[in-house]
Amino acid sequence: MDRRTLTLTTLCCSLAAACLTGCGGPARNGYAAAGAVAPGPERRAGDNVPPRSAVELRPLGDGPAASAQAPAPTGGTPPGIPARGSTAASAPDGSQGGSQSGSPGAPAGEAGTVQPPPQPPPVPELPPTTSKPPAPAPGTTPPGTPANLVLSPPARAQAADRWCEKVTVAFTNKGTKPATSGTVTFSTHIIGALGIDWATVDTAQPLPAPIPGGTTKAQTYTVCVESWRVPLGMHVETRRATATWT
Repeated sequence: MDRRTLTLTTLCCSLAAACLTGCGGPARNGYAAAGAVAPGPERRAGDNVPPRSAVELRPLGDGPAASAQAPAPTGGTPPGIPARGSTAASAPDGSQGGSQSGSPGAPAGEAGTVQPPPQPPPVPELPPTTSKPPAPAPGTTPPGTPANLVLSPPARAQAADRWCEKVTVAFTNKGTKPATSGTVTFSTHIIGALGIDWATVDTAQPLPAPIPGGTTKAQTYTVCVESWRVPLGMHVETRRATATWT
């Protein structure tokens, strides 16, 4: 055997011894098996020998440990029970797929979402109605209302004297009871030659009573003032008439 062959043989033996030493366990408790263990009182052939020290388990891959548990689902749903409104689908290889929210085409609100109740349409506000007094029962007479005279604007006409006028007034009784007496007051203006209103004189005359309710009565009056109040070139104008009655 030459020198080269001896060197190769020695190297192979060293590598084999190193491999046998590494298979025995970690470096701190490593040993090399010298041969099969002979049968004895503490172990028979084919029996398993329990470990004499603590056993440490290590995962085979880089993922999380096999004993780690997934975080509990929130919302109070027990593990393994699909959430409300979702369907658990199984993958072809037997693994459980993700949850699906309802079936395709399902309307909104069937996936567990509570929809608010529909609001009624707003009611339009109606305009206030004026209430009418109730009509009297058939065969009865409605209660009477007092006399209410409405006077028309005075209609003026020229009289024979410059200090007088012919004034016609219509009296309309809006009530149901008649106006039995009263007076009418005329406001007569004294107008100068240049159109200046120098004075106003009031005169009173009796009403053409009685005036029944719901009727109109016209009366023509001759309204005059003192002659000295209306010199030559001046005239009178009766512009207003008022009445009092009972």
